[in-house]
Amino acid sequence: MARTHFTLAALATSAVPGLDVVETSVFGGTGAGDFDSALLTIRDGRHLIVRLPRNQRAESEQSADLVALRALSAGVRTRLPFGVSSFVGQVPFRGTRAIVYDFVYGSTQALGALTPEHSASVGRAVAAIHTLPTSFIADAGLPVLTPVECLRAAITIIDRAAATGLVPAALLRRWERATEESKLWQFQPTVINGSLGAASFLYEDDEVTGVLGWQELRVGDPARDLFWMLGSRGETVAEAGFNAYNTARGNTDRQVRKRAMLYAELELAKWLLHGTEVRSTEIVDDAVEMLSGLAESVLGEASEPIGPQTMPTLDVDQVEDMLDHSERIDRAV
Repeated sequence: MARTHFTLAALATSAVPGLDVVETSVFGGTGAGDFDSALLTIRDGRHLIVRLPRNQRAESEQSADLVALRALSAGVRTRLPFGVSSFVGQVPFRGTRAIVYDFVYGSTQALGALTPEHSASVGRAVAAIHTLPTSFIADAGLPVLTPVECLRAAITIIDRAAATGLVPAALLRRWERATEESKLWQFQPTVINGSLGAASFLYEDDEVTGVLGWQELRVGDPARDLFWMLGSRGETVAEAGFNAYNTARGNTDRQVRKRAMLYAELELAKWLLHGTEVRSTEIVDDAVEMLSGLAESVLGEASEPIGPQTMPTLDVDQVEDMLDHSERIDRAV
């Protein structure tokens, strides 16, 4: 049952001693989401957000996000050209806890509404994350993955998907060749957010002003933070993002876009696996249909490894559907 914004405001005043709330309103949707959230205006004019998980999955996500935000120290944050939420206070409530954060200003843009200017700013923002020192990740006890471990994770998804017998052979060959291309996996692991998507970014005009959702913060493959851009409308949008990213990082990872495409395609395999795990015929059929469509689009190129020449494997609507499925997986597991 959803809690009212008045209840959430009362929890916030318990979480933060001396908090003087002068206005409160519902923040986000009021449907069956993972969190109840309220926007608070306090006496000095600042804004805060209070969030209360509705389920165990949301509570786990919130806990992981809190660990990450605490790892992002003031010194680390000075290296980022955008805002990141800060923890303000917390209070237990009926087996979970309400957490109060500073509000990060800006508005979101749907994936299909991104312009080249938006994506260029995203590219620079992601590059800033990837140039952070990796030492603070290890110090916080967060995951630190090597290229070999990233490769093994991709192979595991491919093997599990192949075991279902529902993935077209052309796609399996394509993916397997990508995992066998040694140069593709010769990259320097970086700090990554790990769960970026269109909804992660806040903008003012065309510039990124904030990045939300840090629950997967770790050291890993930088391509994990970029694959979602391949679903933006128009090749020039994704191109602007990758070009800005590569320019900011000095073209240190020439294979990043190739791995990003592999990760994007493997989202369909993950959707299939999710469907089999929850025994949903509807999800499995949906995944099989999309995998078949992907196989048809790459069939003429199946003998070639994933690379720039094989980038337009799906039309825009298909890629948007694929990334929407990825978000549904994240919400369901």
